[in-house]
Amino acid sequence: MGKITIIEQSKKLPKLLRVAAYARVSRNKESLIHSFNNQVEYYRSYIKSNKNYIFKGVYADLGISGTKEDREQFNKLLEECQKGEIDLILTKSISRFARNTATLLKTIRELKSLHVDVYFEEQNIHSISEEGELILTLLASVAQEEARDMSENVKWAILKKFSEGKVY
Repeated sequence: MGKITIIEQSKKLPKLLRVAAYARVSRNKESLIHSFNNQVEYYRSYIKSNKNYIFKGVYADLGISGTKEDREQFNKLLEECQKGEIDLILTKSISRFARNTATLLKTIRELKSLHVDVYFEEQNIHSISEEGELILTLLASVAQEEARDMSENVKWAILKKFSEGKVY
């Protein structure tokens, strides 16, 4: 009979994370399209160049408000997470991910239950961390209020132009 040798594993290999990114700009204007394209390309090359990451795509919505729940690429990203295809989502900021506090928290909680982390670069926050949800709640409220203020300002400008007999 042959001799059996047991080889001890000396070093555990790190788990490769399946990583996707989410990018969004709210208006389809030429100046914002450049920013949008930069976000998409930045995340594509950043994820692909990280040896600990498996690139799972960049999901990007152009010209769609973060207050809306019906964002095609955002919803596709969530579907991939539900299938167990993604471990980590990278995004520029809370306001890129969602401007509605309820939507943000519902989504973050759902992703957390699926063991999917969301990293918000500008705020340097991981959603899966212990303090993540509290900080996200506070910052999302600010982002939601900014969106509401912006909407009110646009409505005011339109009404003012109409009252002056001008077409906006």
